[in-house]
Amino acid sequence: MNLVVQGPALASGDLDALVLLAKPRAVVQVAPRAFRLAGAMKNEGIAPLCEARRIDHAWREEGRRFADLRLLAMDMDSTLITIECIDELGDFAGRKAEIAAITAQAMRGEIEYQESLRRRVRALANLPETALQDVYDQRLKLTPGAEELIAACKKNGVQLLLVSGGFTFFTERLKARLGLDHTISNVLEVKAGKLTGELVGAIVDADAKAGRFREVLFSLGAKQEQTVAIGDGANDLKMMAEAGLSVAFHAKPVVRAAATCALSWCGLDAVVNLFE
Repeated sequence: MNLVVQGPALASGDLDALVLLAKPRAVVQVAPRAFRLAGAMKNEGIAPLCEARRIDHAWREEGRRFADLRLLAMDMDSTLITIECIDELGDFAGRKAEIAAITAQAMRGEIEYQESLRRRVRALANLPETALQDVYDQRLKLTPGAEELIAACKKNGVQLLLVSGGFTFFTERLKARLGLDHTISNVLEVKAGKLTGELVGAIVDADAKAGRFREVLFSLGAKQEQTVAIGDGANDLKMMAEAGLSVAFHAKPVVRAAATCALSWCGLDAVVNLFE
C-alpha cells in the first residue's frame, strides 16, 4: 500500500516519525508538504500521530493513477465553495442562526434532509430575488485548491459533476464559470421578484445525488474504480458509496467514518495527491 501524507502543518520531523512507523521502501514528494510513502506498512501509531499533528493521511492501493479517472463528483456547499448558500440567504432574511442550526443538524444526519430543506426554504419566504445575486457576488468563494483540482481534471479528461441540495441559481453559474460538465440541484420558486418559500419539482436529496452519479457514470461507460466522489455532509453518503474513491472533505464525523479517506486540513487540490 501507499501511505499519502499531506497538510499545511506537515514538518520534516513529522515525516521522519511517519517513516519510522511505516517503513516504506521509498518516499516520494508529490507536492509541497505532500509525500507518498510507497510500500508502507500499516502501524497503529500512524493515525493518532497524524491527528495530533493535523496531517491528512490516506492508505491507497499502489498503481492508482489520476489519469485513469473518468468522473469526479463533488458537493457544492462547504465543499466546492466555502459557504452554505442557504445560510447566507438566511442572513439576508434576518434568520441566519435559525437556518444554520437546521443545516448543521441535517449535515450531521440528525434530521431527515427533505424536511430540513423545506423548513429552511420556508424561512426564506418573501426574500427579494436579488438576494441570490448578492450572495453570489459578495459571499460565494471557491474553496482553496478548487481551481487546481478542476484544472487537473480537465487536463486528464475527467468529467466533472457538481451535485447539490442547494440551488440551481448557484450551480449553473459555477458550471459556466468553471467549465463543469454536469450539475444537479434544487429550484427555488420565485413570483413577483420574491422567493415564495417553496421549491419547484422534486427535491435533490441523498438518493437524487446518488442517482445522478450513476446516470453520468453509465453515460460515460466508466467503471466504479474510475470515479471519485467528494462530500462533507450526511446527504452525500449515498453518492460517495457509489464511487471508487470517496473523500470526506472537512466533513462531519458520520461522513469521515464512512469515506475511503478524509481531508480535514488540506485544500481540494490534495485530492490529486491521492493518486500516482
